[in-house]
Amino acid sequence: MLNTPTTVDVLVIGGGQAALATAYFLRRTSLSFLLLDEQATPGAAWLHGWDSLRLFSPATWSSIPGWPMPASATTYPSRGEVIDYLSRYEQRYQLPVLRPVHVDAVERDGDHLRVRAGERSWRARAVVSATGTWSHPYIPDYPGREDFAGVQLHSAQYVDPTPFAGQRVMIVGGGNSGAQILAEVSKVAETLWITPEPPLFLADEVDGRVLFERATERWKAQQEGRSVDQPIGGLGDVVMVEPVREARGRGVLVSERPFARFTEHGVEWADGRQAEVDAVIWCTGFRPALDHLSELGVIEADGKVAVEGTRALKQPNLWLVGYGEWTGAASATLIGVTRTARSAVSEIDAALGGH
Repeated sequence: MLNTPTTVDVLVIGGGQAALATAYFLRRTSLSFLLLDEQATPGAAWLHGWDSLRLFSPATWSSIPGWPMPASATTYPSRGEVIDYLSRYEQRYQLPVLRPVHVDAVERDGDHLRVRAGERSWRARAVVSATGTWSHPYIPDYPGREDFAGVQLHSAQYVDPTPFAGQRVMIVGGGNSGAQILAEVSKVAETLWITPEPPLFLADEVDGRVLFERATERWKAQQEGRSVDQPIGGLGDVVMVEPVREARGRGVLVSERPFARFTEHGVEWADGRQAEVDAVIWCTGFRPALDHLSELGVIEADGKVAVEGTRALKQPNLWLVGYGEWTGAASATLIGVTRTARSAVSEIDAALGGH
């Protein structure tokens, strides 16, 4: 077992892009810090993406602070290239990461916070929660879902289309994961795409670069107290990466509105129409993975933590980085997390008195 300090200035919970970006800025302070990562190897949530997953921004627009992601062999980096980049980033900056460590709870301990993981624990003057959302997939509660006899899995468990060959597969969700998974499953199976609203397809030339620029403009406008009129295009709208464009050419990017209930062998709409399906892939997103904070009493009814910027209002030595818009514009993206990581560390450094 590594001989690691049990008391540090800052403890970062997580090992993904938000944790690494935070660590990059902590290195530039005099504060002692440690990262606790649940995964056995570097890569965090990217370790669990499906095989063909690609970013929808080029490498230079998918980088965390300090060291740009190396250019990809193709326009958009693969999941494997992201994992390699994060692994090499850790090594490059010699970041103090302990793994695998599953944090059970964060508790108050005088003017410190205590972080428990099994028999081990650490005391910290400040804690940064950067656990993301991957480990907390969301599946909506449809009537009869428990009675459905077919296979159900969330996109978090999806690997590749092979198990679905020759089947009737329903894909639920209108974002990028839904569109990308539909694109490849529809090559081997009969597909039914369910989206709450007609999906928003961005123009072919719009990718993550444009979306990040729009998010930045919204953030600047918010800081300055002004509104900004922008074209449609949020980070959840469908980017027309090559597999999705190819699926459009095959005519499979056609969605149905939500059904009313499950039957044993499929689904039924409110008007009585039915469809038989063998499997359901839920591309319905994630919720913040914050169970480790439950003992602090900071989790609100909506499953989030009330923050000012990234600092918890009810626990002033707790910061949250990388969970989505509520912790900073575009903060759940590789390039977007830099801004919030920098501001969080600046606040932490000031709060702890420079040491």
